[in-house]
Amino acid sequence: MSRDLNDLLQQSEETVSALIADGAETELLYEIEHHLACQDFTKLEKAAVELVKQGYHVDDADEFEDERGKRWFAFMAVTGARLDNDILNRQVREIAAIAAQCEVEYDGWGTMIEDDELEDDEDFDDAEE
Repeated sequence: MSRDLNDLLQQSEETVSALIADGAETELLYEIEHHLACQDFTKLEKAAVELVKQGYHVDDADEFEDERGKRWFAFMAVTGARLDNDILNRQVREIAAIAAQCEVEYDGWGTMIEDDELEDDEDFDDAEE
C-alpha cells in the first residue's frame, strides 16, 4: 500500500546528501517530519498510536481532498535526529513497517533548515529596489 521501501530508502539518502551539499551541518539535531496519510481515519489513528509507542511525537491529523475530490487524513510523526543515513534509514524502515501493518500511506520525511544568510540576502535585495 505504501511506497516501496527501497524507493523510500533511496529518497532518504538523496535528501540527506542534498541537505549536506546545501550546507546543513551533520552534527546538529534536526526536527524530522515523517508524513503519513490514509482515507480511513481509524487506520491512521492506529498508526499514530503505534508511532507514539515508538517514541515519535504525532501531530493532530489534517483533512484534505486530493485532485479527484477524495477525502484524506494526514499527520506528521516528528522526532529529532542528525542527518545520518543509518539513523534516518532505521526510522524509515520502522515507520514503513508500521504504515504497512496499519494499512496507511507513508511518503517519506522532510525537515526545515534555518538559513539566516538567506534572510539577510532578502533584506539586502529589498533595499536595492
